[in-house]
Amino acid sequence: MASPIEDYALLSDLRTGALVSSTGSVDWLCFPRFDSPSVFASLLGDSNHGRWRIAPVGAPDECASRQGTDVGAEGAGVPIVVDRSYVDSTFVLRTLWRTPGGEVLVTDFMPVGDRRASIARRIEGLAGSVTMHQELTIRFDYGEVVPWVRRDGDGITATQSIVAIAGPNAIVLHGDRLPSAAGHKHSGEFVVSAGEVVDFELCWFPSHRTAPKRIDVGQSLQHTTTYWRDWARDIPKQGAYDAIVRRSLLVLRALTHEATGGIVAAPTTSLPEAFGGERNWDYRFCWLRDAALTLEAMMTHGYGKEALQWRNWLLRAVAGDSTDLQIMYGLGGERRLPERNLDHLPGYADSRPVRVGNGAVDQYQGDVVGEVLVALEKLRNMGGTEDHFSWPLQKALLSYVERHRDREDHGIWEMRGDPQVFTHSRVMMWAAFDRGARAVREHGLDGDADLWEKHRDDLRGEIMSRGFDAAENTFTQTYANTEVDASLLVLPQVGFVAYDSPEMLGTVERLERDLVDPTGLIHRYRTQTGLDGLPPGEHPFLACSFWLVEQYARSGRIDDARTLMDRLVGYANGLGLMAEEYDTENLRMAGNFPQAFSHLALIRAADAVNGHGQPAV
Repeated sequence: MASPIEDYALLSDLRTGALVSSTGSVDWLCFPRFDSPSVFASLLGDSNHGRWRIAPVGAPDECASRQGTDVGAEGAGVPIVVDRSYVDSTFVLRTLWRTPGGEVLVTDFMPVGDRRASIARRIEGLAGSVTMHQELTIRFDYGEVVPWVRRDGDGITATQSIVAIAGPNAIVLHGDRLPSAAGHKHSGEFVVSAGEVVDFELCWFPSHRTAPKRIDVGQSLQHTTTYWRDWARDIPKQGAYDAIVRRSLLVLRALTHEATGGIVAAPTTSLPEAFGGERNWDYRFCWLRDAALTLEAMMTHGYGKEALQWRNWLLRAVAGDSTDLQIMYGLGGERRLPERNLDHLPGYADSRPVRVGNGAVDQYQGDVVGEVLVALEKLRNMGGTEDHFSWPLQKALLSYVERHRDREDHGIWEMRGDPQVFTHSRVMMWAAFDRGARAVREHGLDGDADLWEKHRDDLRGEIMSRGFDAAENTFTQTYANTEVDASLLVLPQVGFVAYDSPEMLGTVERLERDLVDPTGLIHRYRTQTGLDGLPPGEHPFLACSFWLVEQYARSGRIDDARTLMDRLVGYANGLGLMAEEYDTENLRMAGNFPQAFSHLALIRAADAVNGHGQPAV
């Protein structure tokens, strides 16, 4: 059984990511990209679906307690974790184990910058002698394919490796203390004494090529640590919430593919929004909305280079017929992301089905262009210049919005019920035309600003007439109902209304009444309405709760903002990572992890609490 979601640490090489539990098990890893089939999938099943565990003999194989407390029983002869943390401003993970016989430090990381797809693990003896247990179960194609395995050696030295091959994929494990074959897995024990260092590297390569040579793990560790520290060096001090904002910015970078510039929403698939339910989705793709919001958060903190790289990714991804715009793409701009179920996997906490691919790729969501153009305007305001490709593409996107102005959509939450006219979507169309007109008026770019301003103003009148309930003084979820939706908290963020306008304050009052739970967290919408086409039930959405913090802070409710912000930050695990949702009854994370949306909204909320007042839009 997999550990609680909040028990995991993220490793990243800016191409893919691994999840490592506090029990020393790598339970999720896709090679060579975030959206590739996994080689370790025990997160969504059990150990037979692939994992790599290194821990002291006798250490519990499942998380016995929550992050921040010891795993094991002090004084009972059971190995315990006495510290688990990232090296400052990096994704180099250090786990300090204490056993009756001594102490060992396990350092896990994914080498950055060498274009290898690999994960390295260093075990250092600090005191006494500790017997370590290693178990390696490689299962390609999401835990379904058992590889053919051989042991290689150079015949001259003691250097050996284990090579596993299946179809196009191959894995090589380098190390001096390699495990032995045991059925369809490998396991073994080795002793580490004080002063000793034992290194391993697991590296993916195409099966038609020769296995990569062993790296110098120490040298790679130094290079990787330096990379992350250099990247984080220019993050400005935040005042309150500095550490969690810094980690959140690092998470957003860790979810960015260094070669393509694509930003994944999360490195995982099918971690459930409701345990035992079917709200299980694959988030290992690049949503235009999520990526644009990510870039806004990063640009606010000085990372314009990444914004330009993402803009180039966007240009490539949507190049061609602008009438064929998608809401999401693959890391390289791939368009075909068909959804299918993996029936051989039981799912996290028996949550079925396990899905790969995402059927929402074929949805029309009317808000997406607005988010993109809002982000690109921020890039212009930072000094980013338009080229012969970037501004013409934005004009094409505005034409796309014109053509689809009256079309019903599936909304920001990717409803799988019938399309509706969502108020949030219409506001983001308003924002798209507003940013188009401002690009002409304020930046001297070419375009029909008069036409875009007319569309903008017409949409405002329509929204105030059909998406606002004057009797209740609240904006509504759709034109056809009087429900509210947490996405309405975005309206002042893009300048449609002021945070402290009567209309927005009335909307907040209704949101608090209908969607905020007793702990102060907010749900996205009432799932009981059946509007999303799925059985009811999910937990509060963390990004929306951070939006509520921002709303409180910008409208003068600073004490309420700080109270909710402190509560939300307290839900992060001991490594500063957050999932998509939080189960306030059972005090555990839910949904894919770590989630870019949660972290980018956290950054916005911290900026609001630290800055207060009305920000420029």
